[in-house]
Amino acid sequence: MDISTIIGLAGCLGMVGLGIITGGTGLLTFVDIPSVLIVVLGSWFALFTFSSISTSLGVFGVLGLCFKVPNFNEKGLITKLMTMSEKARREGLLALEEELEDLEDEFMKKGLRLVVDGTDAEIVRTLMETELDQMQGRHAGNIGTVNMWGTLAPGLGMLGTVIGLIGMLKNLEDKSALGPNMAVALITTLYGSMMANLVMIPMAGKLKNVDASEAKVKEMEIEGVLSIQAGDNPRILAMKLLSYLDPKDRKAVEAEVLKD
Repeated sequence: MDISTIIGLAGCLGMVGLGIITGGTGLLTFVDIPSVLIVVLGSWFALFTFSSISTSLGVFGVLGLCFKVPNFNEKGLITKLMTMSEKARREGLLALEEELEDLEDEFMKKGLRLVVDGTDAEIVRTLMETELDQMQGRHAGNIGTVNMWGTLAPGLGMLGTVIGLIGMLKNLEDKSALGPNMAVALITTLYGSMMANLVMIPMAGKLKNVDASEAKVKEMEIEGVLSIQAGDNPRILAMKLLSYLDPKDRKAVEAEVLKD
């Protein structure tokens, strides 16, 4: 569970609620079911026009990824590649074939399978980079859907406000109801702004960061596979891969994988 997402959402909503309470207005004043229907469900259904049915239905699963902590296990990856590099230098590339059966990382397995089969290095790089590009393309599509939902929500909020104002203007003779009706009309704008700025835009940003981290790991795997094919010394391979890590993470991992 990604605690930072929960802290962010709870903190934002908490500060808005605290601001409402300290401003002397009750929280129930800001609860309006029609506004929820217009902003939340209305903007979600608008996604069906923007994208496919499967993408629109799957957006909730995409948002759910923001509550999971991604673990790409860079240390384990570097250690595994070093071990395979040592074996390849000692016994030859064909000796890696028996290692592939127990390899859980499909991306690395495909690359090493090409290497074991004697595929040219440039072809290996091209095929692996193509798969990486396709992965990032899928991620970009999902992130774009979340961003679009965040774009649509304020627009539906304004639409709800206009609907409320029209109803209010049709009953101008009841002056005592003007203030309350105006307040209710503006709630949809509030909901749309909150949904976009407190939920969708931050979550899209988090998903983009996760995509960048996963892409970096895939790039490490490409470099590692090609380094094994080239017959690089395992320590040289490790140093290449460590260069992909942040300085803080690099020191911690370096102490483990290069301790001998």
